[in-house]
Amino acid sequence: MRTSTTEPDRGAAAAATAVERVAGDLRDEILSGALAPGTPLREESVAARHGVSRHTIRAAFQRLVNERLATAEPYRGVRVTEFDEAQITALQQLRAALEIEAVRIAFERFGGTLPEHVLVPARAAADAMETAADGGPGGATDAAWRAVERHHAEFHAALVAASASPRIIEAHTAIGGELLLFVAHIRRHYTVAELVEEHRRLLGDLLARGPEAMRDHLENSTRLLVD
Repeated sequence: MRTSTTEPDRGAAAAATAVERVAGDLRDEILSGALAPGTPLREESVAARHGVSRHTIRAAFQRLVNERLATAEPYRGVRVTEFDEAQITALQQLRAALEIEAVRIAFERFGGTLPEHVLVPARAAADAMETAADGGPGGATDAAWRAVERHHAEFHAALVAASASPRIIEAHTAIGGELLLFVAHIRRHYTVAELVEEHRRLLGDLLARGPEAMRDHLENSTRLLVD
């Protein structure tokens, strides 16, 4: 028996699509730096620019807040997330709790090492980082860096996935947007080649030193921004 889509159903689907579209556009602007840290997000102007209702804008803003790409404060409204020293430290502490433990569990799963088939996805992500850069004389373009940042996220997600711990993987996925924003902030400290080399070196260090190599890797990136 065929069922037909009702008018309310179509309206709800259209509203959800509009929220996704607006949130996606704003997410891209935040991660590209077009919306700088601390920039206020105004319902009226964003609604007018996208031709949608303020209700849709509020829902899109809430998605960004849930992803920690934006913050909502009483009397200040919604703003693009700013990374101060306390926020950087807190995020990296959470990353360490998840990623170091994931690596520890992975080593335990595989008898004190990480077999090559476990490392293949991380190696592929490092290769993709290198390929994504345009290699021009002026360095990587903004579009290239954004691709590099996505592959960087895939690299770390691959190592977390090696743990096969569903709750750790779920928690790490939940901070994915915030990690993209974090990596966008460290562009000025790296060339793409340096970032790629550091992550390839990490794979070797993990085999030699285990979870402590991941700890050192994360502490180094924390120092880059805090210092």
